[in-house]
Amino acid sequence: MKDSKLEAQSARRRGVSRRDFLRLGSVTAAAPALLFSRARALRQVEKRLAFYNLHTDERLNAVYWAEGRYVPGALKQINWILRDYRRNKVKPIDLRLLDLLHALDYRLETRQPFHIICGYRSPATNAYLRKHTAGVAKHSMHIQGKAVDIRVPGCRLTSLQRAALALHDGGVGIYPVSDFVHVDVGRVRRWKFPATARHARPS
Repeated sequence: MKDSKLEAQSARRRGVSRRDFLRLGSVTAAAPALLFSRARALRQVEKRLAFYNLHTDERLNAVYWAEGRYVPGALKQINWILRDYRRNKVKPIDLRLLDLLHALDYRLETRQPFHIICGYRSPATNAYLRKHTAGVAKHSMHIQGKAVDIRVPGCRLTSLQRAALALHDGGVGIYPVSDFVHVDVGRVRRWKFPATARHARPS
């Protein structure tokens, strides 16, 4: 108590009133609690993703991250809707890809689900598509669960491409003829298919 009075007297000599000094002390004391409250609020922010699989007619709208951690049940549902539907093969989708899609959804400011053209692709399916479809990479990142081909209702393909490129995170390919944009969590790169002089082929 004696020390507190001495500090208050010192503060008055510096032109600070006792009332201001006590108010400053209460704010300082409350600072750790405020920081803890803010950190707790940040941990409780939810991350949600919505999908519509064009091939299976399945829909999903799920909170996949909450209270500072990924939600196992939601991840299982996402892995299923993004499965290789041709062979019903499931592979865990890279969590970085989910976070990339969440960031893309935030940037687009749309309530529309991502329409899925292709999520995970098994090696057998990838080999088949390479024989029968143009523009399929031999070592596609779809095989690793690190890529997805999407479109968004009401969003122009070029707008979707620009939003994905603005994230500066992974590969972005645009396929105007097939009407989808490819995004992955590999190295940063871009391309257009069919390829032009200004755009590389997918890798």
